[in-house]
Amino acid sequence: MGKIASRLDNIKPSLTLSITQKAQELRARGVDVISFSAGEPDFDTPAHIVKAAKDALDNGLTRYTPVAGMPDLRATIAAANQEIRGVNCAPNQVVVTVGAKHALYGFFQAVINNEEEVIIPAPYWVSYPDQVLLAGGKPVIVETSAKNNWMLTPDDLEKAVTSKTRALVLNTPSNPTGSIYDEDTLKALTQKALELNLWIISDEIYKDITYDGIKHISPVAFAGDKTDRVFIVDGVSKTFAMTGWRIGWGIGDAQVIAAISKIQGQSTSNPASMAQAATLAAITQPKDFLKDWCKKYAKRRDIMVSGLNEIPTVECLKPQGAFYVLPNMKAVIAKMGPKATDTKLSAYLLEEGKVATVPGTAFGAPGYIRLSYATSTEAIKEGLIRLKDAINKI
Repeated sequence: MGKIASRLDNIKPSLTLSITQKAQELRARGVDVISFSAGEPDFDTPAHIVKAAKDALDNGLTRYTPVAGMPDLRATIAAANQEIRGVNCAPNQVVVTVGAKHALYGFFQAVINNEEEVIIPAPYWVSYPDQVLLAGGKPVIVETSAKNNWMLTPDDLEKAVTSKTRALVLNTPSNPTGSIYDEDTLKALTQKALELNLWIISDEIYKDITYDGIKHISPVAFAGDKTDRVFIVDGVSKTFAMTGWRIGWGIGDAQVIAAISKIQGQSTSNPASMAQAATLAAITQPKDFLKDWCKKYAKRRDIMVSGLNEIPTVECLKPQGAFYVLPNMKAVIAKMGPKATDTKLSAYLLEEGKVATVPGTAFGAPGYIRLSYATSTEAIKEGLIRLKDAINKI
């Protein structure tokens, strides 16, 4: 058998997916595991969205669609972009993809040349660096601080830029921190990035999940006449509890969208037709359920943050959006010995406490762990008891 392509040498499997799978395998064997690892809502997809997919099937929508998505769906996403972000957008500036992750992948493949650099603030979502590597680029990781709510500053950005820098990735609300950029910082950072002639990849998949009256703002709002330098990534997975439907999209410069569509045409072709029909219903019909969901998320967040901070030596900031917390576990890890890591801590918590968490190392945040509170209040309370007991045994 021939050797695997060298481009995969530095690519890591998704740790979030592997831990979620391990938790599922343990459950299948009868082990009572509480999983805080999965990054997906625990709510069912709203019934009217499911019905739209069923109706599409009944009406024979089971064949190929245009590669970049059904025309009416692209037009609807373009119109929604104007309403959500206040920026004009034509249908040919939209590509519908097999999940939001696919839109990110398509952008990096279409725009990043070999050895070109992409600045990624840490903590980051696990797939950003590996997707840049797959495109032949170089991920440049810039650390941020919990003291600054995990925000990259314009000075941080300027110090990291070289002659090879091509793009900056922003994710607000953030996975894994749940932090949201405030308006002043985001405006200054956007203007600095555009001044430096960088692309801005804005991952806004959690835009509708915010708390405490805080509203999501897109960097494209501050781009002035350079909106074509901002590539927006969005989708239905988090807002509508549609992770398994695999529909996302990218919004940006028409030439880049055409390039991504070309790549898609030689790889996946179009996203599933009935899932596109469901997405059209999701976007066009009322989102009354979302207010209730966010209220429940906020309650769960408060329980989890309070419970974690009650554990000696654990420090946890209160997130403003998404459905994750990223507690500082460095003092706990230190108690485990000089060679201990957050990865070993997560393994211990799964083995001893039967609680699945994700090591912060996967997100560029060693010494931390990520927990999702997109699960029931009962599971959160029981999981916190198990975590505390397991940590106290160290």
